[in-house]
Amino acid sequence: MIHSPSSLTENPLEIMPSVTYRYKNSSTSASNSDHFLDTNQTLSSYQIPQTCAQITFEPPSNALDPPQPPDPFILLFVAIVVRGLDGCQNREAVMPKHSHLQIHINDEETFLLDKKFISKYCGRMKKRLNHEKRMCQSKTLSIEINDFPGGSEGFELVLRFCYNHGKIPITVSNVLLLHCCAIYLGMTKEVFSNNLLQQTETFLQGIYYWTWNEILVSLKNCELFHTYADYYGLLENIIGALLTKMDQNFEGNLFTSSSSSSPSSPESNCAKTFSYSTQVTPKTVKSTLANKEWWFEDLATLPPKIIEKILQTIGAYKTDNNNPILTRFLLHYLKTVTQTKEINCNNCVEYAGLADTAVYGITFGGNKSFSCRGLFWVLRIVSRFGMSRDCRIEIERLIGGVLEQATLDDILVSGHHMGLCYDVTSVIRLIKQFVYMNGSDGGCVEKLKKVGRLVDKYLIEISPDQNLKVTKFLAVAECLPDCARSCFDGVYRAIDIYLQSHPMVAFEERSRLCRCLNYKKLSFEVCKDLAKNPRIPPIIAMQALISQQPNLPSTHLPIQETQIPSQDNFYYHNTDSFLEDKENIRQNLQRMEQRVKQLEILCREIKVHMSSFH
Repeated sequence: MIHSPSSLTENPLEIMPSVTYRYKNSSTSASNSDHFLDTNQTLSSYQIPQTCAQITFEPPSNALDPPQPPDPFILLFVAIVVRGLDGCQNREAVMPKHSHLQIHINDEETFLLDKKFISKYCGRMKKRLNHEKRMCQSKTLSIEINDFPGGSEGFELVLRFCYNHGKIPITVSNVLLLHCCAIYLGMTKEVFSNNLLQQTETFLQGIYYWTWNEILVSLKNCELFHTYADYYGLLENIIGALLTKMDQNFEGNLFTSSSSSSPSSPESNCAKTFSYSTQVTPKTVKSTLANKEWWFEDLATLPPKIIEKILQTIGAYKTDNNNPILTRFLLHYLKTVTQTKEINCNNCVEYAGLADTAVYGITFGGNKSFSCRGLFWVLRIVSRFGMSRDCRIEIERLIGGVLEQATLDDILVSGHHMGLCYDVTSVIRLIKQFVYMNGSDGGCVEKLKKVGRLVDKYLIEISPDQNLKVTKFLAVAECLPDCARSCFDGVYRAIDIYLQSHPMVAFEERSRLCRCLNYKKLSFEVCKDLAKNPRIPPIIAMQALISQQPNLPSTHLPIQETQIPSQDNFYYHNTDSFLEDKENIRQNLQRMEQRVKQLEILCREIKVHMSSFH
């Protein structure tokens, strides 16, 4: 099925007379293999087989006058049909009488054209054709263009102009593309008086009178030829019109112009530089937030390159961003992207500059603009877009300064690498930043203890992660100084959960994992549990029990209700239970010593056995 291109769907019947074309099926040579195309039918109704080999002009059978060559616009109609056929595999479409030129556009489409129509309006194409004619003796010329603005869609618009005697409906949707194509092909007044470039320039003179929606439509359509639109100065003009609309449609000034020219003047608006008003503060932003965010949803539909250009135009890109309103918009934009698109390593680079700009805006406002939870929310968003190292350090510095205000939900940042459920590496950096800012010598003991309890909860939460390595576990546990914990019961629970979830951890790794424990800061009850735990190496259990001996009260002391410091705050109420527990500890110590001696004997035997092989 051959469908009408988008540029020809606007009532082709009104501009095409009834003309018939014949094409032959190459799979058979019988006379009944001829078929016809009638332009009085819609393009979508044509059933043209993939084996179509030739299309030729055939005048109406009831015509009294001698056959006349087809109208140029009808040739365009057939050229587009043939273009569709030519895109199929193992097929060749030829129009020997009227097609002298093949043009391949961006490796997408092939157009079969009459060279005199395109060379009449396109200066660059005329020079190219003259050069090709001198170099090639063939009647049919073939040209490849690999960087045409807008690809086949843009070239098709140019053909409509050329084959329709220099006329084409110019709209807000196509004017930027037509203008880029006109400059690219040299469609200037030196080639043709009423040229395409002149027509688009005349249309663009009214750009500052376009509606808000018309400006947005034209910006969205720039995505496929953004580089050309930027290079030819079109983006600067249309963004100037966009910013003027924004500045005119809310109370107060979000953008303050450095120029005193009238905002309705296209010349002055193109040269405007928009800067942040120093009177806008976080307090005034909150009071006028609803008024100043009306454009967020509309601009969130624009491609990232256009947003970058807008920020560059107003002087608020990357380190120059000191505007809280723009920062809020960028966060809204990036959040919308994460909800509507799948972000991966291939496309995240497109948004990296916007993520950096948002971070610089946040660091300009400092902790006054965002709470600790808000900063973690920002980190979750921007970390998905590959922000620069400097920006990552800046936002981690802000979070590290208020980490004592964080909750467990805040630091459970999802992981994006190595299969981890949680981004443990980021949390380690945040904790180290906090220790660096608050000191590791116990200068801010209360803050350190708050973060210590938070880290212990975090360790318990991440321990079941099957991809969590012992090194990462230790890195989290050991990044706080010893004074940050008055009790290490939480760390022991995290180790126990880790060993339950990772039963294949080697004996050496188990011993290494327990090095982050301060046995003297274990509660008596937890120490008993550790001694009985079969997952804990015997040598570790013995060291823990030995460290508890100095804390045991002597049997010669008066028997009274004694409180043993622990997280569970349990008490001994009578002498019998106390002596029984003490005796159990001594028995456990004896058993541990026996197990250690047995292991030493086994190691010696293994060494002797191994030496016999050498």
